[in-house]
Amino acid sequence: MDDPVSILAAVGAVAIASQLFQGSVKVLKEGEAQHTPAEYKSEAAYKKLSAPYASSDRKKAMAPRLALDPKSPASKEGCPLATLPQLFKEAVGEKKDMIALMVERPLPAVAGKVVPPALPLAQWKSWTFGQYYDECRTVARAMIALGLEPFDGVNVFGFNSPEWLMGELGAIMAGGVAAGIYPTDLPDQVVYKSQHSSASIAVVENEAMLQIFIDNKAQLPKLKAVIVWAAKDPSKLADFAGVKVVQWSQLAEIGAKVPEEELDKRTAALQPGNVCTYIYTSGTTGSPKAVMISHDNIIFSSTATLYHLDGLIATSKGMQERVLSFLPLSHVAGMMMDIVIPLVLGAKRPGYMTVAFARPYDLKMSSIGDRLRCVQPTMFLGVPRVWAKIAEKMKAIGKSTKGIKKVLATWAKAKGLEHARHCQMGGSGAKPAFYGLANTLVLSKVKMALGLNQCKFGFTGAAPITTETLEYFGQLGIQINEVYGMSECTGITSASTDPAHMWGSCGWACAGVELKVFKEGPGKNVEADICKDLGSPSEEEQGEICFRGRHIMIGYMANPDLGAEHVKEIDGKNHDAIDSEGWLHSGDKGAIDARGMLKITGRYKELIIGAGGENIAPVPIEDNVKKLCPAVSNFMMVGDKRKFNVAMVTLKAQGANGELPGGDLLDGDAVGLVEGVTTITQACKSEKFIDLIRQAIVATNKDGQCCPMNASTIQKFTILPRDFSSSTGELTPTLKTRRGEVEKANSKLLDLLYDAKGDYLSSI
Repeated sequence: MDDPVSILAAVGAVAIASQLFQGSVKVLKEGEAQHTPAEYKSEAAYKKLSAPYASSDRKKAMAPRLALDPKSPASKEGCPLATLPQLFKEAVGEKKDMIALMVERPLPAVAGKVVPPALPLAQWKSWTFGQYYDECRTVARAMIALGLEPFDGVNVFGFNSPEWLMGELGAIMAGGVAAGIYPTDLPDQVVYKSQHSSASIAVVENEAMLQIFIDNKAQLPKLKAVIVWAAKDPSKLADFAGVKVVQWSQLAEIGAKVPEEELDKRTAALQPGNVCTYIYTSGTTGSPKAVMISHDNIIFSSTATLYHLDGLIATSKGMQERVLSFLPLSHVAGMMMDIVIPLVLGAKRPGYMTVAFARPYDLKMSSIGDRLRCVQPTMFLGVPRVWAKIAEKMKAIGKSTKGIKKVLATWAKAKGLEHARHCQMGGSGAKPAFYGLANTLVLSKVKMALGLNQCKFGFTGAAPITTETLEYFGQLGIQINEVYGMSECTGITSASTDPAHMWGSCGWACAGVELKVFKEGPGKNVEADICKDLGSPSEEEQGEICFRGRHIMIGYMANPDLGAEHVKEIDGKNHDAIDSEGWLHSGDKGAIDARGMLKITGRYKELIIGAGGENIAPVPIEDNVKKLCPAVSNFMMVGDKRKFNVAMVTLKAQGANGELPGGDLLDGDAVGLVEGVTTITQACKSEKFIDLIRQAIVATNKDGQCCPMNASTIQKFTILPRDFSSSTGELTPTLKTRRGEVEKANSKLLDLLYDAKGDYLSSI
């Protein structure tokens, strides 16, 4: 019974016969477009508007960049002008009794390292759209009573919760500007963002977050009030230094002092082109910049995202879509997914969307799967590290499977991978013989175990994802679609979809959005050659990825209180970001093929300039080493303006989750590779372990696809004593590597590595 044929025979001839039919799914053919040409064109909007296309003034209403063709989703017909409060009110309409928000309350306590099981959904606290809207208005009235003036900043600081959403939308309704803070931000980052955003009110989760504002009040002269939504001991909350401290439960009483009409007047004064939120960039280099996102920016981007899904979501009356909120809401993707898209759906589609919240410790304690299985989201957004962590956990389970189960699982995944490859752009979409049986017996059960059995659309963004991760989920029947964008374009410019995707590509431009690749060097906005083979584009086919449209930011905000030099600096950054033709320059390098499919090949700020002036893209090299040696967690090349390239390596460690670096004990694929090596400390000194990494580097150096020239090769490496994390400064809150910070923190070690005689230097 060790071969698949014998196993299939045991299942039963009738079951087999029912699965012999080789069906197929819809996959777009080469040259077949998902949208009509009219839906893409917005050039006419730029001929009508006058430059400049960016402003640093938070009080300036930027005219929406409307497409003139009424068939375009970027036209006022395709996406009517509105503000978020107007959209919210429209969404309440027929959906007022539908469930908008759900959260486990009270949150079960963790006993040691044991995570309590998920509460049944019937026991979760919920808000209907009507209740959600009313509570946001209560928050808005209370903020006005507490002294919020139009265009004041409102900081929201804490883990995802209904109060986070209500704090943001309440601030916007009252005429303020929401300025979210990552829950992992350090005190100096919190203070900088609060000061820069001219925050008069902060909405925080707990006493520890409140304490940061208390300790730094001298630097925050405009702060008038702090609202705490989950204080452990509310009786101990006290005002400080002229700042009022209130509990969430007191907001209704405070807000009752402000007439409904006064709030309506504030809301009516908002314009679609006004800023509604500041999205602070991750800050891979320098201080984070405040990206000003207008009401129109984010409503259009959310509308375009749903349009890109081509009628997949909320298509019938009463149809419920579900998302799990766990990614930072201060990031543009979190805001779009958890706050704005549900409002667009409620206002514009027959169905509706319910946002369910993860527990604050789910990522730290690897219990996110419990929430997924409970909620069964129909849409799921995960950054690459989240997808990779799920895959690692599933692979570890797979390794422990033995005998007939192992053989059956291997056979089923092979069938799934074959089908997934047929579903690439231009493929047949064919299901191989016995695919249905493989799905019934194995693949569907794996999806159910993951909690993704109801997922209609899975996607990823914020950082590159490896093809290996895409293939792993693809074989299970879970297509991860790559979304490309940045805060400056409200999160999305292009995306792949189930009928039109290619692993390694970020799809094509959303309808109503212009996307082009411009050549480097002299000349203004000269397009690069069309890429013939997206798998290996030539230099002539690559250039800077640029885009324009209704989703482009107002600009980076300059706070005049910080002085004339600050304003001048930010105006310069706006000039560099958005040119005189309205094109936003991404700083990313890429190529576009004849189908319009986009591939990211690097980031200009990350490019290593070799000793001979060569441009070296580190990410493909780094990814290949991690693919060949799965024990590696992070692999970062260094070599800019140096005589050759070296690398710093971190290993997979227990407790490492992106936010925390974990400890010394090895984890996942790093466990059991070398007998007797169970810790990072031991691995740093183990010749056998070191040689495993060395072999991966040597093989990568010889791989012409990712390492096309001798100047790209890695000559030396070291293993660092711990993994990277956001809490220790090597990763941004969205888990991108802060290369400059890593290099700076390890500068002495790097000098020793360059001077070392061999190809390896121990860091311990």
